[in-house]
Amino acid sequence: MNVRNFAAALLVAAPLAAQVAPVNLPEITVYSPRVANQSPAAAFAMPVSALRFEPRVDLQARNLTEAQADVTLRGGIFENTGFRFGAVSLSDPQTGHYYAEIPIAPAMLGAPEIVTGAEHALVGFNSTVGAIAYAWRPIKNVGAASVAAGDHGMNRQEFYQGYASDAEFLGQKVGADVAWGHSTSEGSVPFGESHFDRVSARIQLAGANSQTDLFAGYQAKFFGWPNLYTPFNSNESEDLETVLVALNHRVDLGGGDFLEAGVYHRRNKDDYAFNRFAAVGAVHPFQHTTWVTGAAVGGRRDVGALTLNFHGEILADDLHSTSLTAGKFHSRTLTKLALVPEKSWKLADGSSVILKAGATYDQSNHDGSASSPIVELAREDAASPLQRVYLSYATTTQLPSYTALNSAAGAGLFRGNPNLGRETSHNLEAGVSGTAAGWMGQAALFYRRDDDLVDWTFQRGVTARSANAVDIATTGAEFVARRSWSAVDLVLGYTVLGKSPDYRGALIDASFYALNYARQRFTAAIVVRMGREFELRFDNAARAQASNILRTTGGDNAVFSSLGLTYRPVAMKRTEFSLQVDNLWDSRFQEVPAVPAARRQISAGVAYGW
Repeated sequence: MNVRNFAAALLVAAPLAAQVAPVNLPEITVYSPRVANQSPAAAFAMPVSALRFEPRVDLQARNLTEAQADVTLRGGIFENTGFRFGAVSLSDPQTGHYYAEIPIAPAMLGAPEIVTGAEHALVGFNSTVGAIAYAWRPIKNVGAASVAAGDHGMNRQEFYQGYASDAEFLGQKVGADVAWGHSTSEGSVPFGESHFDRVSARIQLAGANSQTDLFAGYQAKFFGWPNLYTPFNSNESEDLETVLVALNHRVDLGGGDFLEAGVYHRRNKDDYAFNRFAAVGAVHPFQHTTWVTGAAVGGRRDVGALTLNFHGEILADDLHSTSLTAGKFHSRTLTKLALVPEKSWKLADGSSVILKAGATYDQSNHDGSASSPIVELAREDAASPLQRVYLSYATTTQLPSYTALNSAAGAGLFRGNPNLGRETSHNLEAGVSGTAAGWMGQAALFYRRDDDLVDWTFQRGVTARSANAVDIATTGAEFVARRSWSAVDLVLGYTVLGKSPDYRGALIDASFYALNYARQRFTAAIVVRMGREFELRFDNAARAQASNILRTTGGDNAVFSSLGLTYRPVAMKRTEFSLQVDNLWDSRFQEVPAVPAARRQISAGVAYGW
């Protein structure tokens, strides 16, 4: 489907905006206010599900989004984007492809917040472009169960139950919630089946100004896909098991001041098969297990003349692998300290000027250290249409993954480089946010220079992909606008990017990641309430992609859409019937070059809440 047809589809939806009373969704089903369809059609919802049509996120999926998805921001690559839950940053030291392996039910989390620029430089950890940040959702006495089935042999079931007690412990009310999810599918292409399971539980202590969450979760995923990671016409598969235990505490001190601290332990087991049907021994050639233990503390505190923004984080990781054995080490410790003092001045017109200036310090026991500046100047006025205008400069750093460092340099499917070092990103941006004529919006212009960025590249005649350092400049702009009427919610997004790479003389014919980006991307999320019982939900993303010789089908321009229809009968107030179609136009565009696109998926389901 081309962009002209996409515009026509939007015009078809627009006349449905009859003036009728809105119907509010149960709170636990709303995972993100900037996308229309809150859950996917072919699997149970995961934290990454709400990012499929997020205006500021470009998500590149293999098989389903919930199977394996690279999350990129502002033209970065899959390892430049971090994930934050409360105070801590979760990551996978083997590869950024597993950053989104997070066994937390979305019903336990707040809506995802996209953190970039100076704010990301303060609170991000081992990521250079940005982070997806989630808060732990307060527990309420609510529950829900749902079942769905669809084509390609798909079926899924989900359950959630929250309980908030009036009983107190240490002066705080006690709550608990549990969630379970299961889905299977034969796959929309041959050898593309999937089988997912997740169970998670949480205990919460909640006071008037504080919240403590103790979480434990387990997730198991098996999925197959042709050319999952390589362009060599092989039926590949992944078998993943992820365990996460986390403790988070936050106290709000008033006036925007707060203190938040957390600890976590994560184990991720990965059994990857390049040829899933080849005879193998008891130990597969690509088996990896990683352990990460981390802790963080951060906050904001007014100390009189200044306000201090601070963040500290540490993690220790370990890798056991049957193939990632060629590097110099398989365990390491990373540390980050950040301190950004803030000074504000009240102007005669009621607005405020705020100056932030500070630095971060990153250290590793194998890669030395780096000090990086953070500067931001902003003008804020809640009564003005331009509520915030800012200019910022920040430098961030991160270290390569073990797949890049420990893969053999001269042989194998994945060829690494043990001498890859610290990656550094310099980001200059200006932005504005505000409201006008009922619209809420934000816009940013940015220039980013990445030095020593680790990219994976392809060379004709070489049956491998190779890790190469690249210096690359990215110029871009992003815009998001949102408005709600009595019958319609509309969220629009637009991003434009340009890149100038320097691979320092390395012989490459194509890039899987750094040069796989949308030169232009437009998103539209539309929710139309058609009377008291029916609701239409329509997500769309149109893109003009940079050319890539690895991309074999779908061309360089594409439109993806997800269309959902829900029916909530008045006589059955707690019941919702749904019909959803993902990849509505059955696009064959390869989000990751050489990786076949998932085909159209249709499902129907019923949910009951209490």
